[in-house]
Amino acid sequence: MKIDRLVSIIMILLDKKRIGAQELADMFEVSPRTIYRDIDAINMAGIPVHGAAGVGGGFEIMQGYKIDKKVFSTADLSALLMGLSSLSNIIRGDELVHALAKVKSFVPADKAKDIELKANQICIDLSPWMGNSNIQPYLETIKAALQKSKLLTFEYIAHHGNKTTRTVEPYQLVLKSSYWYLHGYCRKRNDFRLFRLSRMSNLKMQEETFALRGYQKPTLDFTDIGETMQTKIKIRIHKSVMDRVLDFCSYEDFLPDGEEYYIVSFPFIEKEYHYDILLSFGDKCECLEPLHIRAKMKRRIHDIATIYEN
Repeated sequence: MKIDRLVSIIMILLDKKRIGAQELADMFEVSPRTIYRDIDAINMAGIPVHGAAGVGGGFEIMQGYKIDKKVFSTADLSALLMGLSSLSNIIRGDELVHALAKVKSFVPADKAKDIELKANQICIDLSPWMGNSNIQPYLETIKAALQKSKLLTFEYIAHHGNKTTRTVEPYQLVLKSSYWYLHGYCRKRNDFRLFRLSRMSNLKMQEETFALRGYQKPTLDFTDIGETMQTKIKIRIHKSVMDRVLDFCSYEDFLPDGEEYYIVSFPFIEKEYHYDILLSFGDKCECLEPLHIRAKMKRRIHDIATIYEN
């Protein structure tokens, strides 16, 4: 059960006179059964939610009820503040400022310092150390287009440097593995597509609006596919790049090879991206086996050397 969903439901019930279970389920992308469990939890917390059956029925908070600030524990408020504060670092907007203000209004004066301390114990900063300066303004443009259901146009650099102009109906902003993506319906491809913001240029929101169509969520979990495609290769690395190699495997995969080197069982998929990872370690990494991957690495290194020789 997600505490942020419970808080959101409470806020919605305080703001609306009545709302149906299906509408709440659609809003939070969960089943009506989950919503009923959430309503039971809210009632158990001391907030009287009444359910009305029939046409025009739904859930509503008892008239005249004012929420008790003690309904949230110190841990609940700390978790909410930590999450909202972290999100506000990368997505700016009045709605987050207001949400933070609302949550802070529940903080009892005598617990303020303790809650602030706990909320600051974990810092989640997803903003990059350096990178594409367009990302932040593009986030703001896409957010506005999402809220107003307006078309977006942009130029997109796809695989192998192919550049195309796209017109997209925006449906969702996605943050995956520290990269921002736009998921929307591409009118050029007549299908839903995932676009990486760093590969966009000349992004503009159009005046034209669009009618929402049957939405297809993007596939974001490739764990099973990755495990099927992934193999282990043997590389020999110098200790100076050990910290970087640990971003891709665990310390248990390292076997000392003298005082300066390690033999590493390294996860690998035979794609350009993974060859580029090996090349990024420079002369501090040697692929030992399998031999066909070692041969491909040798060919790539030769091609790079040829560029500099010419």
